[in-house]
Amino acid sequence: MGKLDRKIAIVTGGSSGIGLAIAERFIAEGATVYITGRRQAELEAAGTQLGEKAKVVQGDVADLNSLDRLFETVRQAEGRLDVLVANAGVIASSPIETASEEHFDRMFDINVKGTYFTLQKALPLMRDGGSIILVSSCLSAKGMAGHSVYNATKAAVRSLVRTAAAELVARGIRVNTLSPGPVDTPIIEGQVGSLEAAAEFRRQAASHVPLGRIGRPEELAAAALFLASDESSFSTGTDLVVDGGMTQL
Repeated sequence: MGKLDRKIAIVTGGSSGIGLAIAERFIAEGATVYITGRRQAELEAAGTQLGEKAKVVQGDVADLNSLDRLFETVRQAEGRLDVLVANAGVIASSPIETASEEHFDRMFDINVKGTYFTLQKALPLMRDGGSIILVSSCLSAKGMAGHSVYNATKAAVRSLVRTAAAELVARGIRVNTLSPGPVDTPIIEGQVGSLEAAAEFRRQAASHVPLGRIGRPEELAAAALFLASDESSFSTGTDLVVDGGMTQL
């Protein structure tokens, strides 16, 4: 018997990386998982990989109409939601001196606005006693040069969790943050633009981690499973940091 048997879950940004690993682990534990993503071909490939208990819904979390379509799809098919993982996000770097309005707006639109309204629009479907996980970052607590906007978005997500947890405690809905450190996902290639640069990025990132390596997506999936399941029944408003000690030691 799995830890999420017969549960209905949504994982935004579920077509690759951490989101895909979370969806895969949830399905292995008995859940039906709806994954979302902006790129249809990548989303469909992920759905094929995950199998029949995965349902794909194309959309952009920064587009409120997309979110409405997502939750209406789940409402019509399932009638309820047990677990929400708001994982969709973007990362880009820029020094404060040269950061553009476009850079600022893009990351806040997806990382903050998208996360906020994903949470809000899920609530009518959320079963009392369910679990909500908002994915932040260990960088929300660090002053890493060049990441002022990204870090601020993830700090906003961390703050949102506290208030949401307070507001939803009467319904028994637990709201927690999952904060990864550097993790080996395709987003690295997207950030740096070449295989050689990605290898150097991974080497540099590992040098900042006390455990001496970057994380694996399945390690974040295991942490998400803890927060989604009854194993974390006494946890709400918390921040589960999975960063190899990067912010702790």
